[in-house]
Amino acid sequence: MTVPALQNSAVFYRRVLSRFPQDFSLAFAYGSAVFRQTGAQTEKNMLDFVFAVDDPVTWHTMNLIENRKHYSFLRYLGPKHISSIQTDYGAGVYFNTLVPAEDRVIKYGVISTDALIEDLLHWKTLYVAGRLHKPVRILLQNDPGKLRDALVGNLKSAVIASFLMLPESFSEEDLFLQIAGLSYSGDFRMVIGEDKSKVSNIVRENMTHFRKLYNNILQECPQVVYKPHQGRLEVDKSPEGQFTQLMALPRTLQQQITRLVERPGKNRDVEEILLQVAQDPDCGSVVQQGIASIVKASSITQSAKGIATAGLVKTVSYSAKKLQKMWRGWRRRAT
Repeated sequence: MTVPALQNSAVFYRRVLSRFPQDFSLAFAYGSAVFRQTGAQTEKNMLDFVFAVDDPVTWHTMNLIENRKHYSFLRYLGPKHISSIQTDYGAGVYFNTLVPAEDRVIKYGVISTDALIEDLLHWKTLYVAGRLHKPVRILLQNDPGKLRDALVGNLKSAVIASFLMLPESFSEEDLFLQIAGLSYSGDFRMVIGEDKSKVSNIVRENMTHFRKLYNNILQECPQVVYKPHQGRLEVDKSPEGQFTQLMALPRTLQQQITRLVERPGKNRDVEEILLQVAQDPDCGSVVQQGIASIVKASSITQSAKGIATAGLVKTVSYSAKKLQKMWRGWRRRAT
């Protein structure tokens, strides 16, 4: 999954990681400061990181010793309570934001390895799994087995879900726009706080990175005819083909689809319901609604938690920067 990035200095990233306790199962950088986005001031943007750790209590214990000032007032509660806030609320991620590091400003999120694998395989929240649908810079990976398989499985799920929402024939760009938009579908922050062109800004500057990320999956997928030299794809839209795709979706999304279409009083199994959806002309819309319901819930609860983990001053500052980016997006579209 490692792809080239704007900030090419491996030394720079090693210096950033060296500031933290080192027992990561996965560490990656993502966002507009790492991969170019249309209109983004990459040299000024905050650098975003996610750290997956096997034992959050131990990790926060060590990080409170090394980087106590990174935390809000919650640092006074101690590592056990911080870990509980991380795992029990929102999307299972604890963010420290607006942290100075190596002459830059960074934000880093901490998630347990188990919670990450759960999200990658089953799309429980789509919060970190959705970020990993897009190109990221993998900085460190210490679990080559189960975690690696979950990372690949997450990409395959993104492809299958996108197939269901696209027509029979479409371009690579159409596919990558659909994939990149999955984790923003239903996110209340896209109404206020984010540039409305965010998805297209991500994809159009990074088509090469998306191709590298998804090429092998598309070449091996029996559900699609992939013509990379033409940049075109054709997918099986028959009821049988769509049923196969629906059955391959992550468990949480299947459950959300079931809730959307099952009428009160009936107790059909998931397979029977998905067979019905596969024959529905609005199949793609139902899948879209299912994804949006997952993202909406996790984006609201995680953002609410973020006010506490960042503290009031940092929350106001961070929100102001987001609104400035949204305003710049409006101005670009108006000119």
